[in-house]
Amino acid sequence: MTQTYRAFVVRKEDDATQLGYEEHHVPEPQDGEVVVRIAWSCVNYKDGLATLPKGGVVRAWPRVPGVDMSGVVAASRDDRFREGDQVVCTGFDFGVNHDGGFAELCCVPGDWLFHRPDGLSLRDCMTFGTAGFTAALAVQQMERNGLAPDNGEVLVTGASGGVGSMAVAMLAKLGYRVAAATGKTDAATFLTGLGAESILSREEVSAEPRPIGKARWAGAVDQVGGRILAWTLSTMAYRGVCASTGLTGGPGLQSTVFPFILRGVSLLGIDSVMCPMAERGPLWTRMAGELRPSDLGSITTEIGFDDLQASLATILKGGVTGRTVVRVAGD
Repeated sequence: MTQTYRAFVVRKEDDATQLGYEEHHVPEPQDGEVVVRIAWSCVNYKDGLATLPKGGVVRAWPRVPGVDMSGVVAASRDDRFREGDQVVCTGFDFGVNHDGGFAELCCVPGDWLFHRPDGLSLRDCMTFGTAGFTAALAVQQMERNGLAPDNGEVLVTGASGGVGSMAVAMLAKLGYRVAAATGKTDAATFLTGLGAESILSREEVSAEPRPIGKARWAGAVDQVGGRILAWTLSTMAYRGVCASTGLTGGPGLQSTVFPFILRGVSLLGIDSVMCPMAERGPLWTRMAGELRPSDLGSITTEIGFDDLQASLATILKGGVTGRTVVRVAGD
């Protein structure tokens, strides 16, 4: 193994951050740790926030961001993993309070790793990444709370983003009728290609919500929060199920109790970061099977390791459609 590796590093000075590539020394794993040579990573909105001085993600600098990675074990002091094993890491403190996946190598607790699921390549795993896992978790939790294809239409907000596009594709694959809401006027063809039956504009779903509106949605996956989540809740059908997965539109929520006490609506909080490892394996197996989008490649744009800074700036501006995978050393 070489003695150094390249890493994309965020440093904070006063009220500003500086981004750049640095050479780091290869660490020696301690008991329970695994060194992984990273093949692929991906770009998430959270990774963009990690580059901002007040993004609310990173609390200690310098930091290597990147909340997802897939690669090959280079050294291990965890009996569950051996040199040459193909592994994946998403969530926990990876890329937040622990150096993450925007590097050629990482050293992580074995408790954060799982073996690459059968049926998915290392690149496929990063096409899903945290976004795909979050979407799958939302679908699973909605189903556990009564959602079924015969119940009616399912709304996905922020549909052209990572979580949204994955949710549209997964729900359509399962036979749901999907309505996709997006602020990107040029995303309609992309979303109908994923299986959406109808497209709503951002203006439609961000209208001033009534205390209780016309009942429309049997289910909803909301990646936006704020006023759009309030409007979505007010338009849920009787015993509808809404999964809250993100806050790209802001963390606030001004709603009323009427959707809950008059229509029996359920609002489900979806957290993929600290999801117990025992639950991850079965869901990733499902992602490799019935939840796998029919054309996974159509959701994906690939960039090189040296293209990270531009891609992170773009995702913060809302300029990314679908998923962006990062070729670190992947074949």
